[in-house]
Amino acid sequence: MNHLPIDDILPELKQALIDNDNVILSAQPGAGKTTRVPLALMDEDWLEGKKILMLEPRRIAARNAALFMASSLNEKAGQQVGYRMRLDNKVSAETRIEVITEGVLNRYLQQDPELSEVGLVIFDEHHERSLNTDLGLALCLQCQQLFREDLKILVMSATLDKEPLEALLDAPSLHSDGRSYPVELRYQSYESDTPLAKQMTSLILTALQQESGSVLVFLPGARDIQLVQQQLSEKLQDDQIAIHPL
Repeated sequence: MNHLPIDDILPELKQALIDNDNVILSAQPGAGKTTRVPLALMDEDWLEGKKILMLEPRRIAARNAALFMASSLNEKAGQQVGYRMRLDNKVSAETRIEVITEGVLNRYLQQDPELSEVGLVIFDEHHERSLNTDLGLALCLQCQQLFREDLKILVMSATLDKEPLEALLDAPSLHSDGRSYPVELRYQSYESDTPLAKQMTSLILTALQQESGSVLVFLPGARDIQLVQQQLSEKLQDDQIAIHPL
């Protein structure tokens, strides 16, 4: 695997989870926390016979994180790494890391308040907290206090109001830097009488002529994305340039 900033702090994180029930990890964007941390922890001795639940607030992020971690193990989702969300899941008896969405965590806790098969619950992207996330964290803390002294909780986020969370969880905080790149800002006036897609196509073509590397473009909706893709396809004859709409 390529080295990521989060790799430098993994030994400290492992020790922190051995020494503490709860740990807080703040990691800047690009650090690699979402896909590196669960894989690094899955073989820890204190997790023997138990699995990791990782709460990911958004469905697309949950699915993609599981698919990426599975591919890192040269497996398909549903083997050692799987995901579970409303109307869609890929899990099996051998699944050891389960990426789930908010409602699924609360259903887990309602059906099995002891979380008997779980050794670690990870709350990823905690800055996107919602009522469901807060309820899930409260129920996990209750589970620790009433049923499972061995259950561990890891809260991860890019941005955290650490002091209240440290007090609530009685947990140490770790920090990992991310990867940042220099950004140059260039401003272009907007022509109100010219369609946005046409203006963007022109700007992209100019950027491709003047700059090296790839271009990432943000547009407000699917229609604009489709129009820009169509216009670029008509104007670009270079086989070395690929257009990937998301």
